[in-house]
Amino acid sequence: MNNNQESFISSFFKLESASGIILMFAASFAIILANTPLLSYYELLLDTPVEIRIGAFEIAKPLLLWINDGLMAVFFFLVGLELKRELVEGELSDKKNIILPGIGAVGGMVVPALIYIYFNIDNPAAMQGWAIPTATDIAFALGVLTLLGSRVPTSIKIFLTSLAIFDDIGAIIIIAIFYTAKISVTGLVVSAICILALAWLNKRNSDSASMYIVIGVIMWTALLKSGVHATLAGVILAMFIPLKSTSNPDYSPLKTMERDLHSVVAFFVLPIFAFANAGINLTGVGAEYLLHGVPLGIALGLFLGKQIGIFSFCWLAIKLDLTRLPSGVSWGALYGIAALCGIGFTMSLFIGSLAFEETEVNLIFDDRLGIILGSLLSGVAGYLILRASLPPGDQTDRNTPDNSAP
Repeated sequence: MNNNQESFISSFFKLESASGIILMFAASFAIILANTPLLSYYELLLDTPVEIRIGAFEIAKPLLLWINDGLMAVFFFLVGLELKRELVEGELSDKKNIILPGIGAVGGMVVPALIYIYFNIDNPAAMQGWAIPTATDIAFALGVLTLLGSRVPTSIKIFLTSLAIFDDIGAIIIIAIFYTAKISVTGLVVSAICILALAWLNKRNSDSASMYIVIGVIMWTALLKSGVHATLAGVILAMFIPLKSTSNPDYSPLKTMERDLHSVVAFFVLPIFAFANAGINLTGVGAEYLLHGVPLGIALGLFLGKQIGIFSFCWLAIKLDLTRLPSGVSWGALYGIAALCGIGFTMSLFIGSLAFEETEVNLIFDDRLGIILGSLLSGVAGYLILRASLPPGDQTDRNTPDNSAP
């Protein structure tokens, strides 16, 4: 690994870890507001109508949906940029590095979904949320890792990040297939035209970021009106941003956009999303609320499903000689990472908003309760397991994995 690559990875982890800490404060502040006399002001803020009108064309939504549909599109754009870079020249460009996290991510989506389905199979409205516990919040997870300081080797952070990338791919596919409203042909046609325009710009090796962004905004608007979730416009746009410039070999449009957006997303977009979606009024909530199918399925899916699914799928892949443990990662550390992936927070809240906002039965409270509980338990368990499994800080440079059976 060259110095530039190592510097990029180091700065990435520092940024994500700091973002996770800020996310914790934003979510905690929202919960505090939701359980004080300030609740009415909190709800009034999120329900504030925001409207854009040009002639007969209008987009009118409450502030909460502008955050969830608009700001989160920027988040998904950044996810797409990171994914493309990793696949072309990053850790995921080497097939040896993608097998274990890819298989682990599959287990980390399948088992939590099955646990949720088990508790909600008889409730059609609740079944809309089957994908909620399949998500992992990389910023929160890396934020917890920072609590272990220098004891955490880079190989663990890379594995966790790679697994989370595959997790994001799964979430994108789920959103595209399962969480769409009534489809508008006109909106889809406009979106298709935008994709063709982006492909044309990419083929010409255009370095004009403004042209890509303008077309991306039009595509976002078209998808918003089409019924396909508008955040997918961010991922589609990212796939067409050139990694290299033909006119200037020292300039990368993709890396420049990624660098410029990373701080914006980490310290603005995600904290605002957490603040807007984490507020849950716990007044009068007793233990019996946790026994409802939705919060129980989500909490157990995140807490048990993630660690069981990821670890068991990885263990099976290693025992079948399909791959091996990353250097410096023991079986105990692998299990700790699997537990840490149960922190679903941001993406789980986002999928929950798609699943339940338009249903006749209001399950948003149950959804948030399960996510917060499952994520909290996963964060504590992952931290404690990793703390017990990792060697002292001065031994984290070991390159020999512990391949002994768990």
